Amino acid sequence: MSTTKKKKSTSGSLLELVLIVATALALALGIQAFLVKPYRIPSESMEPTLQVGQRVLVNRIGTRFTDPKVGDVIVFHPPQGSQDNRCGVPPVAGRACSLPTRGRSDVNFIKRVVGAPGDRISIVDGRVIRNGRPTVEKFIKPCTGGEECSFPKPITVPKDYYFMMGDNRGSSDDSRFWGPVPKKWIIGAAFATYWPPGRIGLL
Repeated sequence: MSTTKKKKSTSGSLLELVLIVATALALALGIQAFLVKPYRIPSESMEPTLQVGQRVLVNRIGTRFTDPKVGDVIVFHPPQGSQDNRCGVPPVAGRACSLPTRGRSDVNFIKRVVGAPGDRISIVDGRVIRNGRPTVEKFIKPCTGGEECSFPKPITVPKDYYFMMGDNRGSSDDSRFWGPVPKKWIIGAAFATYWPPGRIGLL
């Protein structure tokens, strides 16, 4: 084989390798953008289910075709003002926030769905009362007391909205303070953990 043919063969193989790597990278970015996205747990609000620094995979497409269900762990955009627990309506003593502010925040939160559209929700000692019945929530870290743990006056979750709460009920800024979240602000449902290796599994 001549030197010229060897050079052409080498350059052809190199070009093929570059194309394969570029295609794989494009597919990975496409999957992350449209199908599955990794997410890092930033706070202790979902303990004991999810720890700070743990990483989950989020299904970005599932909630576009089906409605979230009570019990799902969801990544979403909270309303503007959520960082300082601002409600979209004047607060009522003993009642959770019934409506968020109109604007959507650009940050991402992860919480659990505890109320679906039409549900009547109240909270006693950090535990959800849904449609008049206490829910079984073995996964939560209970409240330790105080005003933020109990909202005994029920609210009704509006159509196409979802009431979100962290599993760490005494250390979670959630729908109790800034209201239910519209479905259009939901990014997707977390379905598995992939880091650290000792906590790999499905949610």
